[in-house]
Amino acid sequence: MFTLVAQFLLQGSKVLAVTLAGDAVKAKNGSMVAYDGQMAFKKMSGGGEGLRGMVTRRLTGEQMTVMEVKGQGTCYFADRASDISLVRLNGETLHVESSNLLCAEGTLRTGTAFTGLRGASQGNGLFTTTVEGSGQAALMSDGPAVILRVTPGTPLQVDPGAYVAHTGSLRQDFQSGVSFRTMFGEGSGESFQIRFEGDGLVYVQPSERNTLGGEI
Repeated sequence: MFTLVAQFLLQGSKVLAVTLAGDAVKAKNGSMVAYDGQMAFKKMSGGGEGLRGMVTRRLTGEQMTVMEVKGQGTCYFADRASDISLVRLNGETLHVESSNLLCAEGTLRTGTAFTGLRGASQGNGLFTTTVEGSGQAALMSDGPAVILRVTPGTPLQVDPGAYVAHTGSLRQDFQSGVSFRTMFGEGSGESFQIRFEGDGLVYVQPSERNTLGGEI
């Protein structure tokens, strides 16, 4: 059976061109900046599709808004001059902050995953967005993202404000260095970190968004 596949191509570092031949992609709501050919835009919501997705959104508060873009031609996506990175998934799961997901192939499944205190420290709630399956997705970051490898026996610590996404078999633990000195205004601004262990990749941006942890 012949399957249509969207073609993802970066135009510089801040614009994503997606060529469609009758297939569809999911993109951040309002991120289309230009297109040629025939395109149709339909608003969707994050947290997964269908009734389960609707219930998930109500329970988790994950409010990523996306649109389905379907047609023939090339559609160009960008958001506030953010830098864009492409990720190819081969049957694995991408964990990404909803604000950092620009576009994904229509065949990829989206949902939510519990992040616990890590999410709370980022001010993004207790859940994050997941993208599963085989295909391409595009991430946004404030500055060019770097990809850091985590291997068994070599854990990685990441500032919650710089974290963008991760893939692979990784366990994440929330670490806090809050002490009495912190409470007396002698904190370093690095009181909260995420520790990744296992085997996988972590995407980090060269900029720290405002977080609860960064205020302590």
